[in-house]
Amino acid sequence: MHIKLQQEGSSFHFVAKNEQNNEVHMDASPAIGGQNKGARPMEMLIMGLGGCSAIDVISILTKQKITVQGLNIEIDAEREKDAIPSLFTKIHVNFIFTGPIDQNKAERAVALSMEKYCSVAKTLEKTAVITSSIKILG
Repeated sequence: MHIKLQQEGSSFHFVAKNEQNNEVHMDASPAIGGQNKGARPMEMLIMGLGGCSAIDVISILTKQKITVQGLNIEIDAEREKDAIPSLFTKIHVNFIFTGPIDQNKAERAVALSMEKYCSVAKTLEKTAVITSSIKILG
């Protein structure tokens, strides 16, 4: 894996590119001189958790011949207060499925992702308690 970051201007705004030239914008908070032109690095980490687990869950369900009509993920994360570095301590991942999906199979796919397959979850669980839930909408 090879990632490049290029500073945009003279602030904390960076454009990160992967080997396929896909771009992601990152920035710091205005409190320290950022301009809100991108996600914060710690937000990117939580976004990565959502993306990693989503790919796992869809892959697991697809192998079971289950078509996922839609999947949204909402994540709430808490970090240490007044600590440097301020690591994540609690993360809750809520998987919201759309379409006719068996509850037990969805729960199993989420559990497999969060407990076994998702590399981001396995990395974050070293400092944070990670919980998950699912909701199925018709």
